[in-house]
Amino acid sequence: MHKIRVLVVDDSALVRKMLTEIINSQADMEVIGAAPDPLIAREMIRELNPDVLTLDVEMPKMDGLDFLEKLMRLRPMPVLMISTLTERSSDVTFRALELGAVDFVAKPKIDIVSGLQAYTDQIANKLRIAKQARITRHSFVTQPNTVTRNEASPILPKRISSTEKLIIVGASTGGTEALKDFLIQLPPDCPGILIAQHMPETFTKSFADRLDKLCRISVAEAQGDERVLPGHAFIAPGHSHLLLKRSGANYMTELSRGEPVNRHRPSVDVLFRSAAKIAGKNSIGVIMTGMGKDGAQGMLEMHKAGAYNFAQDEATCVVYGMPKEAVMAGGVDEIIPLQDMARKVLSKATSIGVQAVRV
Repeated sequence: MHKIRVLVVDDSALVRKMLTEIINSQADMEVIGAAPDPLIAREMIRELNPDVLTLDVEMPKMDGLDFLEKLMRLRPMPVLMISTLTERSSDVTFRALELGAVDFVAKPKIDIVSGLQAYTDQIANKLRIAKQARITRHSFVTQPNTVTRNEASPILPKRISSTEKLIIVGASTGGTEALKDFLIQLPPDCPGILIAQHMPETFTKSFADRLDKLCRISVAEAQGDERVLPGHAFIAPGHSHLLLKRSGANYMTELSRGEPVNRHRPSVDVLFRSAAKIAGKNSIGVIMTGMGKDGAQGMLEMHKAGAYNFAQDEATCVVYGMPKEAVMAGGVDEIIPLQDMARKVLSKATSIGVQAVRV
């Protein structure tokens, strides 16, 4: 069996030691080197050709994000961010993901030894996912431009008027950037949107706030009992499942602290199943990049209830796991590249508008 070959980059000798022990304790992976700064890491990458890199942010000689940007432009490879900054500063986390990091793990703030040991399964699983990730060469701008909410949409000249249609989205690994690319294209009068993205609860509000600044639509972390209106997207908080419910003539959000489903809370399956039950053929399902099978059965239930469903294609997924499982389950109507997803979803929303039935 070929082991996953990992290079650890961290300025702390203690963290390098702990990560080495954690990774080497797994039968399917090994640490082939450990570097205290990006300059040494650069030479070790050339010499050792690792499969995956773990990377800290605050390091001497070169900032971790600066190194990540150069790496993904010149020698793209899977990177897992492991840093206290990824917990303390969500902006740093999202910038790392924007630059091409596959995922992140937050170091414990105190008692690093026992804290990292408690994260053993999480670190190992994310390294396995990173090894499978599709990594492409990046060309970057310093930061994405914000948009004005009343700007005309370049992809949907026809106005959507029905308040009945809903867009229901699920994503995991690679989903933060995929969701940004999807939502940023939507016009202010698009159907209401509910989103389940696998993410720790300390990050979902910051993620929603970041998208709200970038998009024409309003984006917020769901609080429960919000009315789902056109031009509004609600992201499941990291501590709860997000569901759709009905109150009279209105669609509303609902939160549940129920047990994890498919090891996740929020779970895409939980959201999709609620949409199948409550919205049926008035919903459009979208499943994006991510590892595992969460969302596959829920999307099948949506399909059986009359929803029209899209899956992101393999070529544009960071990890083609969840979309593949949904396709194999039989719940997907179209497989679409990410860059075409917004246009296709909106086109379908327009075409089914005359069929929307008020419940």
